[in-house]
Amino acid sequence: MAKLLLLSCRREICPCCGSDLHCCLNCTFHLFGTYNECREHQAERVMEKNRSNFCGFFVFQEAGKVGKEKSPEESVKTKMEFLFKTG
Repeated sequence: MAKLLLLSCRREICPCCGSDLHCCLNCTFHLFGTYNECREHQAERVMEKNRSNFCGFFVFQEAGKVGKEKSPEESVKTKMEFLFKTG
């Protein structure tokens, strides 16, 4: 992970799979279900979320958080179930 934090070039690729590293799917602001799938409201729209881009707001996700965030719908459902639980 320390090596990933030092990368600054948008054209860097993963040495294991060859995927672009500076892409929306690796960004801490990327979130499915939000407008443009990005929590940064000033960011320009990026169509291909898995491809390298020029976004100036890009910040790598923390290693343990990838894929662990709940969608807004799941979060609301969990809160409602807790609020109205019986027993």
